[in-house]
Amino acid sequence: MEYTYKTKGTCSTLIEFEIVDGLVRNVRFTGGCNGNLKAISALVEGQPKEKVIEILKGIKCGFKDTSCGDQLARALEEAK
Repeated sequence: MEYTYKTKGTCSTLIEFEIVDGLVRNVRFTGGCNGNLKAISALVEGQPKEKVIEILKGIKCGFKDTSCGDQLARALEEAK
């Protein structure tokens, strides 16, 4: 199933992704640090949803209370 998540508090503004049989697939960020977000997308590809949440949840970016990785974790938590 395909999901779209509007981020809050980050340079990226949108995350699109799929969850197939509990695995994270095809993560795409709109905006943000292009190279870093491509790296996050590549690293989480095919990983179990719960594992990605565990690793990325709570990561902060500079003085912000969140990060693009944290926003991905939140998006995955909201995905049914």
